[in-house]
Amino acid sequence: MIGIVVVSHSRALAAAAVALASEMVGDDDRPVIAVAAGLDETTFGTDAAAVAEAIGTADSPDGVLVLLDLGSAVLSAEMALEFVDPEVAERVVLSSAPLVEGLVAAVVTASTGAPLDAVVAEASRGLAGKQDHLGDLPATGDIDSTQLAEGNEQVIEVAVSNNHGLHARPAAKLVALVQRYDAAVTLTDVDTGRGPVNAGSLSMVATLNAQQGHRLRVGATGPQAGAALEAVRELADRAFDDTPATAPALGPGGGGTAATAAVAGTSAGVEAGAEAGAGLAAGAGVAVVRKGGSGLDVAVGPAVVLEQSVDLSGYLPGDIDAERARAKEAQWDAEKQLARLRDRTAEQVGAAEGAIFDAQLALLDDVVQLDAVFRAIAEGTSAPEAWTTALDKLASAFEGLDDPYQRERAQDVRSVRDRVLRALTGSTEPAEPPAGGVLVVRELDAATAATLEAERIAGVAVRAAGTTGHGVIVARSRGIPLITGIGEVEVPAGALVAFDARAGSFVVEPADGGAEFRTTLRERAAERETALAEADRPAVTVDGTTIQVFANVGSVQDALDAYGADGSGLVRTEVLFGDRRTAPRVEEQVEVFRAIASAFGGKPITIRTWDIGGDKPLPFLPQEREANPFLGERGIRVFRKRPELLRDQLRAISQVAAEAPVQVMFPMVTTSEEVAWALSELADIGASGWDVKVGIMVEVPAAALRISSLAEGLDFVSIGTNDLTQYTTAADRGNSAVASLADGLDPAVLQLIDRVVRGVPLGVEVAVCGDLASDPDAAVLLAGLGIRELSAVGPQVPIIKSRLRQTSLAEAAKTAAQALTLPTAAAVRDLFGQR
Repeated sequence: MIGIVVVSHSRALAAAAVALASEMVGDDDRPVIAVAAGLDETTFGTDAAAVAEAIGTADSPDGVLVLLDLGSAVLSAEMALEFVDPEVAERVVLSSAPLVEGLVAAVVTASTGAPLDAVVAEASRGLAGKQDHLGDLPATGDIDSTQLAEGNEQVIEVAVSNNHGLHARPAAKLVALVQRYDAAVTLTDVDTGRGPVNAGSLSMVATLNAQQGHRLRVGATGPQAGAALEAVRELADRAFDDTPATAPALGPGGGGTAATAAVAGTSAGVEAGAEAGAGLAAGAGVAVVRKGGSGLDVAVGPAVVLEQSVDLSGYLPGDIDAERARAKEAQWDAEKQLARLRDRTAEQVGAAEGAIFDAQLALLDDVVQLDAVFRAIAEGTSAPEAWTTALDKLASAFEGLDDPYQRERAQDVRSVRDRVLRALTGSTEPAEPPAGGVLVVRELDAATAATLEAERIAGVAVRAAGTTGHGVIVARSRGIPLITGIGEVEVPAGALVAFDARAGSFVVEPADGGAEFRTTLRERAAERETALAEADRPAVTVDGTTIQVFANVGSVQDALDAYGADGSGLVRTEVLFGDRRTAPRVEEQVEVFRAIASAFGGKPITIRTWDIGGDKPLPFLPQEREANPFLGERGIRVFRKRPELLRDQLRAISQVAAEAPVQVMFPMVTTSEEVAWALSELADIGASGWDVKVGIMVEVPAAALRISSLAEGLDFVSIGTNDLTQYTTAADRGNSAVASLADGLDPAVLQLIDRVVRGVPLGVEVAVCGDLASDPDAAVLLAGLGIRELSAVGPQVPIIKSRLRQTSLAEAAKTAAQALTLPTAAAVRDLFGQR
């Protein structure tokens, strides 16, 4: 009689499956069943040595059938065959049969004394009885000729709707799902042509680089192909269980993007806010803190320079078997450490931040990466070199992607690499910085950020640019003062360092011993405390001018959290419905708009019509791929081809406008002809009788330069400084190589704002709803230029109002006039220090 081996990541699962199968036959007829499952009673994992031992236990002259669950179980079983006697290995078959059903079928068939090949065949047909009973056996009549030509492949198409596409966490969700099915599943990005790739491999799925709005062709073959495809479709409909980002970002000198997300409790919101930052100044972190540090953006203290590379000089390689065993043990150690980090971070910071470590755990169990590591070891490479080569190659693949958010995922890969290398060499984790120290690192990985004592550390300075790394996200969520992009400035260990992320400055050995920075730190803390206490008071300057301070919102929760706001100067409709695969009905839009209006309690709200294109696709409105989407069909340009979607939205806005003070605003307007078209659309739906103000966004230099004709017949214009800055400086703020150029305080940008203020027709109001409005210093400068309406991110509203109450508009006007004549954004910031 043959023997059977069950290989599973879970010892409990394997024991239960064996118990179930054993019930099917009498004790005397039951074949030998050996189990190799879990690393211990509670820890998930597989062990090649344990599998080899189980094969020895179950060995029979009639052969051994090995049934496996998923992922590394396959690799562990293959490695086990190298450990056992070659004669034993010859009579072992590794089966892809479903674990539970296959085991039941195998035990029953083996109990009859059937030969190994018959048992293998019955195990492989383990699902047939259930499929026949439920009527879901694969029906070839439903498969077209194309699928037949591809080996009975079944195919569906799904949309990627989550904000950052299939990055690490949603990719891990997909991979985990696919591995549950007895099916070979592949992914192809229809929009880019990349693929097909193995959907069961995290690294392959993540580096497919499928972005929001892309369409995926999902192909599957095998007994459970149909079920796998349906499960993938359901996961895609849920945006791959990746919460859509809703938090807007602070601009140059800002950085409080974690604040809105912290309130909402979603790391996706943190990431969305972080990604829009720019260069050095974008490292700022004025945040509403749930637990941890000060949440301010200034730090002073002795430098603690962390050497992040792992010293491998003392490592002595063994033979192939020894290196294989060391590599596997290091993998297990790293998995245990990451699991503890995940659980602790979830408890102390939040579940979403803890989930960051799930992607790193999935990487350690990635079949493609493990295969590369253990194949290299089998060829004589040492374990450290094999892990380093495999993971460095993957990190390079991420760094070669177009999307800056995806590029920063290379940090996670290197973090996993170093964790495994420390386990291989017995190196200890980096020591906790002393109280009051400023940690200086090349990259901030999530594990380091999670283990810092937020109440004790003064701050963190990161050499690398970029604001969407998982370490940055975790640090900001914990309220740790942070600056990124300090570059290669020399920082001796123990030297006094200070930074002001809002001002974009990092200084080694400040001349006054850090006194100026400490003063700034005290002032910022007092400013925030006072601002929160007086948030409901209007922002009236010392010389009696009222500045309206509104909030930008992308969700009902944002509106509820906009403490002290005078209303909303920007309701981002593309964010409100950005997770939808089908266009929202008029009634659905009315419901959400009404909830936002209600949250502001009768204060005015400005609803921006659909603003898509560039970096903001909508899943329910596929667009042709463009070589340069930021210079392509964006905003109003799109809806001149699809006016029915815009008309539905205008109808929804009109219904809410009958109940609450509502304004409507059209984005990405460049010509007067576009304005005329938008106004005609309003007239066509009967909007002429509205008591509602109508305006446009000023986001491109052409609109600013022709504002006198463009704004004719409008009630207001709102300057979107994010895009205006990007288009004026020809610098993508998400590209770290040029992000420092995309500074909203560039005098060229300020000159365009000044031109808009001075050039609009009489009676047309001018607002700013871009990132500059969220920067306290910039807000004062904008008031000096003549702006009387600002719309900032919710958590910054109290601080902006407080700063304006302390402002003399006459002095602000003088500062603004001087700023227009300066050569650089840095020179403009120097003006703030002189006030």
